[in-house]
Amino acid sequence: MPGASRGWPAAVAAAAALAVGAFVPFPAQAPPTPVSGLQNASVATVEQEWEAVLRDRARAVLTRNETAFTASLDPAAPADFQRRQRELFHNLAEVPLAEWDYEVRAGSDASVRSANPDVVLRYALAGVDAVPTERPMGFAFTRRDGRWFVSDDARARGQEWRGPWDFGPCRVRITPHGVIIGHDGTEELADRLAGELDSAVAAVTDVWGPDWRRQVGVLLPRSQEELRELVGAEFAVDGIAAVAVADEVNIASRHVEGPRVVFNTATADRLSDTSLRVVLRHEMTHVAARADTADGAPMWLLEGFADYVGYRGSGLSPERIAPDLARQVRTGELPEGPPDDQDFHTSGHGLDAAYQRSWSLVEHLVRRVGEPKTVELYRRIASAGTPSEVDSALRELAGLSTAELVESWRTELHDRFR
Repeated sequence: MPGASRGWPAAVAAAAALAVGAFVPFPAQAPPTPVSGLQNASVATVEQEWEAVLRDRARAVLTRNETAFTASLDPAAPADFQRRQRELFHNLAEVPLAEWDYEVRAGSDASVRSANPDVVLRYALAGVDAVPTERPMGFAFTRRDGRWFVSDDARARGQEWRGPWDFGPCRVRITPHGVIIGHDGTEELADRLAGELDSAVAAVTDVWGPDWRRQVGVLLPRSQEELRELVGAEFAVDGIAAVAVADEVNIASRHVEGPRVVFNTATADRLSDTSLRVVLRHEMTHVAARADTADGAPMWLLEGFADYVGYRGSGLSPERIAPDLARQVRTGELPEGPPDDQDFHTSGHGLDAAYQRSWSLVEHLVRRVGEPKTVELYRRIASAGTPSEVDSALRELAGLSTAELVESWRTELHDRFR
């Protein structure tokens, strides 16, 4: 997956690292009033009634109608649940929404009897998302006095996805090419990113081309818990600076849902302006290329290309970008070739070395065949999702073999860092 984490070299920030990403117990409550006549209702009828409740709830969010929103809540639900739901409504106040809707997935008699169907939230950020993204909600319903209410958000069962608005009031910065969503306490970082975002989109487009959305959603979680929720459990979030994520990707149709750049505010706050610019452009390159990047594509190409775009125009010398590689070359230990994928799952200097070698090899490729051809090679190799595509793509598109590329790279390294 594009976006493995790594530690930055001294040229960027000594304490920073680059990445591509406990539930609250639900209080005990009395059982709901028995559902009169439910056993005689059809599954379809009950699901339609639930969807009607959720449709009213969604409309209330979009129209900022708190009275209508709270009308969807079970009046006998625990006070903590009702409080969190009202906070959710207020936390969304600044978030620009193009779409916010719910869908009850077609279920079974069991889901009707339990009143705990599969529910997804379908939402889109205005000015960012070309298509809505879907996330699981896990709502439960209770029937009282002949009508249905939302009575549980299933947080205790670990079924509900949580967005930034579930962690506090959202503070939003909007630029011509993106939306930055943070919280109280992240305003300074949000302002810095807002000043960089549009130029970063232009810098990525200058290399990749205009064939991408060119609108970016940036999230600034204020806690490690929120960071883990937004990037997923597969990322080790300690020390990372940022990660590019997406909810759903279909390479065949080039369909990407929910692309986001998520910053670790604890780390990113300490980055210099140059460091922040490099990190943002690196991650935005992953966003731009995501529709053409299949799982299984060689990591050296994915991360080396993103680093190339990130460092391009930074004014940093090769020795500052790749200090470990420079020291290795000066000791006469030229790398045998690009790093293996497993090298990106290490930590410390080993991970730094993998990124530095990848950046250096891609930069050499650019000098050898040019940026347009390198982008063409990336699209061909990354979309195939297999390292075996590298040699054939190089031969067909660039007229050289992998061995020839590596040998010319090694020769250049010896001259560059001697």
